[in-house]
Amino acid sequence: MQNSDAMPAGSAPDPANQRAYRDALGRYATGVVVVTAREADGGGPLGITVNSFASVSLDPPLVLWSAARSSVRHAHFTKATAFAVHVLGADQANLAARFSRNGTDFSGLAFTLNEFGVPLLPDALARFECATETLHEGGDHTIILGRVSRYSVGHDGPPLVFTHGRYAQISVS
Repeated sequence: MQNSDAMPAGSAPDPANQRAYRDALGRYATGVVVVTAREADGGGPLGITVNSFASVSLDPPLVLWSAARSSVRHAHFTKATAFAVHVLGADQANLAARFSRNGTDFSGLAFTLNEFGVPLLPDALARFECATETLHEGGDHTIILGRVSRYSVGHDGPPLVFTHGRYAQISVS
């Protein structure tokens, strides 16, 4: 007896055709964050939109995120000794889009710098200030593990999520 709702036979990931694999991964909804740091050469503020953020440990307090090696910002974030993760709200898709296109566009943002020179953005749902703990190579990404030194809880509201290749909103009750 065959169930009409059964999943089809699986496919092996194919490096020559990554679209199908990406589409399958896109079925998993993720939160959206902006990670900020200073440029590696001591330059200006830098940001990147990420959906590969996760909590790792409560004791010690550790989080991780992944930086694509193909990103021009990769070298800056993998050399950074400190960074901040900003959890975005549903109304902040424009901020996510800004830092997915251009990592140095802080124009018009009322950000501050913490004691390590890391830019802190206003109005996030939550923020985690971190010291870089370790880096791990993970295929075409570098996994950046950070030890949380300080966190802040901002305004309440639904988070910005990413699913099926686009930003989405969920209701929180």
